[in-house]
Amino acid sequence: MTIFHFALKRSFGNRANLLFLTLFPIACIFLPSGEGWPFLPYGYQYFGIFILFASIRLAAIMLEDRAKGVVKRLAVAPVSHLRYISQNLLAYLCIMVVQCAVVVIGGLLYGQQLYQPAWLMLLYISFSAASLAVALAWISLYRNKEISFLVFMPIVFLVAILGGIMMPVDIFPEGLRRLAVVFPTYWLAKGLDWIAFGESIGPFLLVNGVLWLYAVVFVIMGSARKIE
Repeated sequence: MTIFHFALKRSFGNRANLLFLTLFPIACIFLPSGEGWPFLPYGYQYFGIFILFASIRLAAIMLEDRAKGVVKRLAVAPVSHLRYISQNLLAYLCIMVVQCAVVVIGGLLYGQQLYQPAWLMLLYISFSAASLAVALAWISLYRNKEISFLVFMPIVFLVAILGGIMMPVDIFPEGLRRLAVVFPTYWLAKGLDWIAFGESIGPFLLVNGVLWLYAVVFVIMGSARKIE
């Protein structure tokens, strides 16, 4: 069994992960629309928060490998550190792509107003890649899965608020509006606004480009330190 297939199998290895990775995306489909803001139904605005939590839960599996000494044993096996990281991340990204497809296709079947569903799917995939990269960099700082997750939770809500996922950035003071630009959630929020109102493709390509830049930078940061 390859690392990729083993990572897929482990991701659904316990009941908590199975419920989290399947029920929450489905629940997002049925949340109602707001009045004025957000421009998409609530479930599609807040799906970004779920993506962040799903990313840390999946990446934490590699943290378990560190705690159990699996990565040390890989050092003497014919498996490179790059192959281990890349195949795990690819498996997790495939899971998240399926979740994004469930949310978008389910919303269309349910009758939600998604404006441009194909572009919405692409935006969610780009944000999923950035979120997984951030989660990889995050777990590289910890040796305990529970501590990393507990510290990550309030940070998720903070960046969701400051980034414009839970409330519009326009209501913030000037200083916070400038700070918001550094968060991936800001670019997700910008992309969601474009889905509802955008016409020219340029701003949307910029949003996705920034998210993939985040992905590349944080993957490099997270994989630079070999887990020992």
